[in-house]
Amino acid sequence: MQTGPNTAYTSDADGQLKTLVGLFPYLWPKERLDLRARVVIAMLALVASKVVTVLTPFAFKDAVDALTVDGATSATALVAAPIALILAYGFGRVMMVLTQQIRDGVFAKVAQHAVRHLAVRTFRHLHDLSLRFHLERRTGGLARVIDRGVKGIELILRYALFNTFPTVLELAFVCGILYFNFGAWFALVTAVTVTLYIWFTYQATEWRIGIRRAMNDADTDANTKNIDSLLNFETVKYFGNEEHELKRFDVSMARYEKAATKTYTSLAVLNSGQAIIFSVGMTIVMVMAGKGVVDGSLTVGDFVLANALLIQLYLPLNFMGTVYRDIKQGLIDIEAMFNLLNVTPEISDKPDAKPLEVREGEIAFDQVTFHYDPERPILKGISFKVPAGNTIAIVGPSGAGKSTVSRLLYRFYDVSGGAVTIDGQNLADVTQKSLRAAIGMVPQDTVLFNDTIRYNIRYGRPDATDEEVEEAAKLAQIHDFIETLPAGYDAMVGERGLKLSGGEKQRVAIARTILKGPPILLLDEATSALDTYTEQEIQSALAGVSKDRTTLVIAHRLSTIVDADEIIVLEGGHIAERGSHGELLQLDGVYADLWNRQREAEDARKRLAEVEEERVKATDAETAEKTSAGIAAS
Repeated sequence: MQTGPNTAYTSDADGQLKTLVGLFPYLWPKERLDLRARVVIAMLALVASKVVTVLTPFAFKDAVDALTVDGATSATALVAAPIALILAYGFGRVMMVLTQQIRDGVFAKVAQHAVRHLAVRTFRHLHDLSLRFHLERRTGGLARVIDRGVKGIELILRYALFNTFPTVLELAFVCGILYFNFGAWFALVTAVTVTLYIWFTYQATEWRIGIRRAMNDADTDANTKNIDSLLNFETVKYFGNEEHELKRFDVSMARYEKAATKTYTSLAVLNSGQAIIFSVGMTIVMVMAGKGVVDGSLTVGDFVLANALLIQLYLPLNFMGTVYRDIKQGLIDIEAMFNLLNVTPEISDKPDAKPLEVREGEIAFDQVTFHYDPERPILKGISFKVPAGNTIAIVGPSGAGKSTVSRLLYRFYDVSGGAVTIDGQNLADVTQKSLRAAIGMVPQDTVLFNDTIRYNIRYGRPDATDEEVEEAAKLAQIHDFIETLPAGYDAMVGERGLKLSGGEKQRVAIARTILKGPPILLLDEATSALDTYTEQEIQSALAGVSKDRTTLVIAHRLSTIVDADEIIVLEGGHIAERGSHGELLQLDGVYADLWNRQREAEDARKRLAEVEEERVKATDAETAEKTSAGIAAS
């Protein structure tokens, strides 16, 4: 099912109907005739189950009548006929359960296929959405919406088909039996009782929906804070803010506690009301049946039959109250998922988009303008080229638009004006998959999957052999380190790679980029967070990776790009300066100012390190002197 951009899913009746209609293709998939056959078989089993359910009490009635003569048990009553009726009753009870289990077993594959199909579609759609969407959404809340939505699909498919429809069918059978066997008043009282029961259930459930939604909102908020805090575990520890995080989480859980208490209190009201309504109706029917037994118009078996029919009807009706509530909640959850599916990707391939053909790898920005917010332009008509095989560095103060250049090259965003091309092909005219396959990225903040080192390196090319993975690791200068680990390449890196140091994570990122083997390389401040020694090692590895590749470097530390073929200095969204390292220093402009500041900061760090080293030496000498004096005195 495709959810068009103009389709809106809301929580009103119209929105709920659209949601149910939207679920139909998952229930009746046109490409799977085997699943359609299962639906038909399940529905036949459902009807058979209800027919058996309403006929079984007749065997019970006849057995009671056969066993009862003038209020006492006849000496000849315990013979074949009553026993056969009792056996028939037992067989009917078995068939009731058996047909229900056949129905559930046959339909299970249909329900699970629907769950899988929609989950996969949602997963794919989320990856198709723009970077802007994911930056604005909280991962914990998003995961919760998807989880509840997927579960809601199975719930609605099962309950709508296997409780609501069969209960209506059984009600029709029971009212028909009561009318023809007992008279119109019996059928009328039963119909009125069920009508009041359904009306009360609807009203109470509608009241409870708002309470349940508040509970879900509180649950989502608490889960979001929980995940967000755990993902930033180190930051929490850096600032000693465990109590602050605990208070934030407790506030959300207090909201959840309050909403959950109201939810279960309202459930008690709902269950009590349902029980009272049905008990009153059943009592009236049983009084009428008892009166009929007394005046001789009905037998004891008829009395038992009426009671059995109403009790059997009450069970699905009682469950229907829960089902209606769950279906309503399921619709809310699915609406939230459908609203996600309804989000139109900001970046999409044109209908006639063609694969990118990288012949030489020349990158060009032609009068490119860009803004995240129309009132705050980031790039203001910048133009430059990265010749094939050359290394071009982009530097500038914070907020100048350096990282924006890399995001535009990857087409995480479309330019507001101008064009970005590779070998003369406008990025807006080629497929995103082919574009990103041609670019290798080593980011500033390397985030690894919570899997093995081998998996994270192989992520650059999933079909690579173990030998190719290890060769990439050698070129990235991390193979020797991996070999020292007890589990080697099968060592787990932890959540977001926290078990590895910054330099080790960067080498893994370089290794998987080497394995990918792209013609174009993008380095986004790949060493800015590393110490000087590690930076030099990483630079050596990067130099090997970028050889003979078109390379664009987004740099923070200017010492890492002094050998670049050209350095472009961004300031205020414009190209302020451009040239080689030496040429830019001679200009004595923005670049020279940045260079001097970094050199001064580096010198200051060195002086502090030297002072600290001297202090440590002096402390050690003083300690040694005191120790010697103490030994001499003793």
